[in-house]
Amino acid sequence: MRKTIISLLLAVSAGIGSAHADTLALQNDAPERYVVVKGDTLWAISGHFLKQPWRWPEIWKLNKDEIKNPHWIYPGDVVILDRSGDTPRLKLLKSDKVANRGVIKVGPRIRSTQIDENGAAPSIPYAAIEPFLNKPLVIEPEAFKAAPRVAAGPDSRVMFASGDRIYAVDLQGQAGDTWQAFRPGQPLIDPDDPDRKRVIGYQVDYLGDVRMDKEGDVATLRVVSTREEIGVGSRLIRATDVPFINYAPHAPLQPLSGRVVSAYGGVAEAGQYTTVVINRGSEAGVDIGTVLNTYKRERPIAKESSAEPDRVTPPEKSGNVFVYRVFPKFSYGLLLDSTLPVNVGDDVKSPS
Repeated sequence: MRKTIISLLLAVSAGIGSAHADTLALQNDAPERYVVVKGDTLWAISGHFLKQPWRWPEIWKLNKDEIKNPHWIYPGDVVILDRSGDTPRLKLLKSDKVANRGVIKVGPRIRSTQIDENGAAPSIPYAAIEPFLNKPLVIEPEAFKAAPRVAAGPDSRVMFASGDRIYAVDLQGQAGDTWQAFRPGQPLIDPDDPDRKRVIGYQVDYLGDVRMDKEGDVATLRVVSTREEIGVGSRLIRATDVPFINYAPHAPLQPLSGRVVSAYGGVAEAGQYTTVVINRGSEAGVDIGTVLNTYKRERPIAKESSAEPDRVTPPEKSGNVFVYRVFPKFSYGLLLDSTLPVNVGDDVKSPS
């Protein structure tokens, strides 16, 4: 029999829950039962029941062993809302138990969503973050400065496509290694630096993959695949394999605030399932699964006379950001439950 509840490879420390000991707030129209379907995420399932979906580890009443061991929710399982205790709790009726007990009558409060290809319910949509697990969006200043470069091709061309041979310099590796080519972009300046000089990373555009054929001071490589043509001057970074895990959402251990410094694609207004970069990383206590609220940046209110005091717009929550990849000075996060567009410069804060 398949194990119940959730696949979690990241433990939630005991101190995290203590910061949010207030009563879990249920949705006004929370269903009594919910049938899990393909394409569901644990965040989305919990969103049917909770006003703060990221708090699903609490409503499942997970203990340390349940958090450390792999457990799964599968399509066909039935999630039941138990209101009998002092606090609400979600319970799981496995689909194989359903088969043994006969057909459960589906009432009008059971809901379902669109299906996808994955069998078990992940924490967040894998398809939304997969491009950024193994490909750079922002790279650290040290890695940027040390990145090898594409120096030439076997002829006078300066742009290369799949199958082309290229030469690179300052490349340390061995034959068979795969590297990712990228186009350097603008530096990301930490908006909290009053001098506007502190660079926390560099935006980059991923161009494609290349494979080393021959080592040397001038290394020979072959272009394996391209999203865009790879040009002379493009930089290279070693391809990494960052596995997808079912992240356990949690508030930061201590109060935390920061800013949105970049949005994928350079969009002016980021929405649901957009990856954003925030100017806080492991040095600030951010780890995988950290959840922060996004807020519209305060704006000054125009005065009609010089006698008026300075006023600004009040903070207004616009959504949640779910951190899934962490670097020392910045992190990648996925926007969820967006109610307003999120802009570069907007605030991120510990959940309230």
